[in-house]
Amino acid sequence: MYKKILVPILFDEGHDTKASYAAAQALADKDATFTVLHVMETVPNYVMLEIPSEVMEKTREEAQNQLVKSAKGLPNAQPVLIGGSSGRAIVDYANDNNYDCIVIASHKMGFADIFLGSTAAKVVRHAKCSVHVIR
Repeated sequence: MYKKILVPILFDEGHDTKASYAAAQALADKDATFTVLHVMETVPNYVMLEIPSEVMEKTREEAQNQLVKSAKGLPNAQPVLIGGSSGRAIVDYANDNNYDCIVIASHKMGFADIFLGSTAAKVVRHAKCSVHVIR
């Protein structure tokens, strides 16, 4: 069905990466490629001034290691770590790299999502490709 699939993930218990990986495999053509993406949220400059650079480097290194470990759950997936605002960064990455499908996990919507919007909702609204949301 799809040839180039992007699977954005978070490192928390509220999002089921196994379900996202299973859905991505079910939607994939036999020669499909997978990318597992994690977005490190941008830290405001006024906060960055107070954080030692070694701490930020260590945090990025830990995120990269966790991403590589998680990506092993999806055969032949390439792990990619980027920075930015998650919803916009996922959409931009998918659009810039010509993905034809995004498989993204979402928490169950609550009252706050009506006003703030979840990352998955932003991706659904702005992606140029198909988006499959996993709950």
